[in-house]
Amino acid sequence: MVEAVWCDAGPHARGRLLLVVHHLAVDAVSWRILADDLATAWHTATHGPGTALPPVTTSYRHWSGLLASQAREAAREAELPLWEAALSTPDPQLGHRPLDPARDTADRTRTLVTHLPAAWTKDLLTTVPAAFHAGVDDVLLTALALAVRSWRGQRAGATGTDLPGDTGVLLDLEGHGREQIADHVDLSRTVGWFTSLYPVRLDPGPAETRDPARLDAAHVERALKRVKEHLRTVPDHGVGYGMLRHLNPATRASLAGAPQPQIGFNYLGRYPAPPGAGDGGADWEVLLDGGGPRSQDPGMPVHHVLDINAHTEDRADGPRLVTRWTWPGDLLEEPDVEALTEAFTRALRAVAELAERPDAGGWTPSDLPLVSLSQNQIDRLQNKWGGRK
Repeated sequence: MVEAVWCDAGPHARGRLLLVVHHLAVDAVSWRILADDLATAWHTATHGPGTALPPVTTSYRHWSGLLASQAREAAREAELPLWEAALSTPDPQLGHRPLDPARDTADRTRTLVTHLPAAWTKDLLTTVPAAFHAGVDDVLLTALALAVRSWRGQRAGATGTDLPGDTGVLLDLEGHGREQIADHVDLSRTVGWFTSLYPVRLDPGPAETRDPARLDAAHVERALKRVKEHLRTVPDHGVGYGMLRHLNPATRASLAGAPQPQIGFNYLGRYPAPPGAGDGGADWEVLLDGGGPRSQDPGMPVHHVLDINAHTEDRADGPRLVTRWTWPGDLLEEPDVEALTEAFTRALRAVAELAERPDAGGWTPSDLPLVSLSQNQIDRLQNKWGGRK
């Protein structure tokens, strides 16, 4: 499960420690915990008594038992219609054939990496979420839903095929999985694989009939509010889906037999930019891709026709959004994926440009739980009284 190799570069150069840990034992959050603890322990070992490592409040064993017990509770089973409804979203085939676990494996995938400049990324991470009382995930997923809907519209127009009347986009969302599902649970110091994966239907609304790629400000604002509200209907950020899909015998078959999303999305958060060659840096710096072995078994089946993994790098000129697009090479042509990445970039810029409009933003029904107001009623009040307040 764990292997550590010290690469000694000699007395006058910095060495490097290669840590290889199986995904069964760690997730992305765990790496941050391990890196901080390793630096603290090294400093104590080399400089004498120092800061003790903080305790682990909730063990991984306790968390696993909690998931197994909650999976059979009535409150969790009541989520089943929500997941069944999401999985029933019309999802036109992306590739020229369905995903095949025997043919579509890790060693047959291709990857594109795209970068969004700091000038646009900054507003996506700060100004726009603040104006809409939303999270960064809400903003990125709105842009992705708009991009997928536009991309599908353009492909349908080019091939003469019909799109379903439903404008929803079906996605598998991957989250950190460390949810507060019970009192006295603290997972901030727990190492393990907590990652959650769950289906969602995101509906940005109908596109412009004559030009599916057109994104005017009013339409983008409505889409962001709609997507935000869709995500707010998901209990505990989707951790219940895995319980019902894998741990409850009464619900497992229903969810396992449903068509699965073809697109997966994961936003991994913010990271320092990797140091450049020759940087002095601190005693310990994490290199997320330090030239180690590949992270997947070549024969491992891929889970989606298209996997999208995004993160933000904090650089000297500001934050930059980095997105990795991975797909089985036999299913999609690279120009098709490039067209989707361009649609995503256009949508991200359209969302970021909302920050320049003083009247953009506002509340949605989930922000006002003590009153019963529809989005139209909230918008009318905002139009009457003005401002983003």
